[in-house]
Amino acid sequence: QVLLQESGGGLVQAGGSLRLSCVASGRTISTYAMGWFRQAPGKEREFVGGIISSGRSTVYGNSVKGRFTVSRDNTKNTVYLQMNNLMPEDTAVYYCNRPLSYAAWGPGTQVTVSS
Repeated sequence: QVLLQESGGGLVQAGGSLRLSCVASGRTISTYAMGWFRQAPGKEREFVGGIISSGRSTVYGNSVKGRFTVSRDNTKNTVYLQMNNLMPEDTAVYYCNRPLSYAAWGPGTQVTVSS
């Protein structure tokens, strides 16, 4: 079983930046595509961005395209989400997971963007 732990969230002003980390333990994720998801109160979980196992290709949801970047370091079993030009509508709990074969969800990390 792979355990996922997100970190790096916090409170930032609109226009600011954050980098989230997702560390996997218990099993390697180096052979899996990984994705970032977010969920705001009262809303469904939303796909944010994903990255293939090699890290050479990424995809993004329309709401974050051009602002967020997914990367990974397979030697550290870690996936990152660089978030730039944050907007209040980005406020949510952010999670990572395998988009093609979900593992148990981690605790997520809260991102709050103020106006």
